[in-house]
Amino acid sequence: MEEKSVNSSNWPESLDALTASVKHHKLLFENEHVRVLDTFIPPGDQTDLHTHKWPSSLYILSWSDFVRYDKDDNVLLDSRARSIAITPGGSIWSGPLELHSLKNVGDTDLHIISVELKNV
Repeated sequence: MEEKSVNSSNWPESLDALTASVKHHKLLFENEHVRVLDTFIPPGDQTDLHTHKWPSSLYILSWSDFVRYDKDDNVLLDSRARSIAITPGGSIWSGPLELHSLKNVGDTDLHIISVELKNV
């Protein structure tokens, strides 16, 4: 996705993906260095508002177009407008993500494994 400089250290834990959007995020592994999340969003589903406070490497299991919204439902990113092709089996980088929700607007599951780097 995109990377931008943010200060995520004071984001409340209550807005973390594993707390605020439990329907779509599962913890696979965590230690003092990394946290691995399984994110699964079926077609038509939208996550609850949440954050991702660490940068991460994203491994794509299955891809679908999505729209990311801010807390006021303004569009932050529409994947359909990107010129980069994302395919299953590929990886992309994401910086920390401020408060947002994400809606799967495509016809297939959006399924991603995120390896969040805590010590960056």
